Amino acid sequence: MRFRHPDGSTVHLAYCTNVHPAETLDGVLAQLRDHCEPVRKRLGRDRLGIGLWLAKDAAHALVTDPSALRRLRTELDGRGLEVVTLNGFPYEGFGADEVKYRVYKPDWADAERLTHTTALARVLAGLLPDDVTEGTISTLPLAWRTAYDDTRAAQARTALTTLAERLDALEELTGRSIRIGLEPEPGCTVETTADAIAPLTAIGHDRVGVCLDTCHLATSFEDPHTALDALTTARVPVVKSQLSAALHAEHPHLPEVREALAAFDEPRFLHQTRTLTAAGLRGTDDLGEALKEDAMPDASPWRAHFHVPLHAAPAAPLTSTLPVLKDTLTRLVGGPHPLTRHLEVETYTWQALPTELRPRARPQLADGIAAELTLARDLLTDLGLKELP
Repeated sequence: MRFRHPDGSTVHLAYCTNVHPAETLDGVLAQLRDHCEPVRKRLGRDRLGIGLWLAKDAAHALVTDPSALRRLRTELDGRGLEVVTLNGFPYEGFGADEVKYRVYKPDWADAERLTHTTALARVLAGLLPDDVTEGTISTLPLAWRTAYDDTRAAQARTALTTLAERLDALEELTGRSIRIGLEPEPGCTVETTADAIAPLTAIGHDRVGVCLDTCHLATSFEDPHTALDALTTARVPVVKSQLSAALHAEHPHLPEVREALAAFDEPRFLHQTRTLTAAGLRGTDDLGEALKEDAMPDASPWRAHFHVPLHAAPAAPLTSTLPVLKDTLTRLVGGPHPLTRHLEVETYTWQALPTELRPRARPQLADGIAAELTLARDLLTDLGLKELP
């Protein structure tokens, strides 16, 4: 979906396909048919943006076989779909029964991460619509914190600098400008936007910036205005933003609130949980750990890294951090010029919701994704952007 900003520039809205597990090119093509095109039709649009997730094997097939890339581009065009952004965070196995800490491997100190992201950039340059010259890729925020030291930090910095040089060369070759955004996430080396400033300033290349995920921002209790002011001052670009909402518990000391939270404690994904105290941010790596007696202070609200559907906040006594998303979006695109032009709805946890809230079949999932995109579209038009055909 495309929107015209009052300054005349185009803002793109997509939804991320990491909600549909696929490790191979054939699996990606099936996604387009079974999920993405039905969502587009529900929205009544001739064109729908998707934030494509390409696992290692799919990306390798596309970058080594020009006919495979042409096939994917033909399928996208034929189904009324377009790609200006990729989710390069998960490497493989994102549809596994248990993902948890595995999603942070390989990290930016490992050679495989540079090789994979370079492949993604080359693929994206070939997938961009004919009238679009800028693409973006989101990636993990360097590494999970426990496996990171000065040596690995230097390796990661070298890898990202090498990637930036490769992206420069790619633009010279193709005329397509690809940028990458580190996605701050609780528990990682770069947990907050503030954590991103030092390493990105050290790299010092405008090809490498931040992917601002509004669920992660909210989980870490960051104020959107403070965060964006700091990034702007440091001249760190917001390459893209993922529109998502976290799980919020206002009164975590109450037994009924803990019972409601326990329904979201599931075995597939990591749900980092945080609370903001007078002494600073406190938290655990997962929601189940937080619910153990005395594991976390409970005098202040808790937030958990669980991407809940944008249009359907959990039932009381829980809610979502949709207000944080709205505040962030207002700053991102509501001003005289957009701070980013690539927006991506990223609710990958539909099948991790409590059983009674999960989509029962493909049509229900398509309905839910379309409803999220409708909400995002309405927020954008309320900010003065005009939806384009």
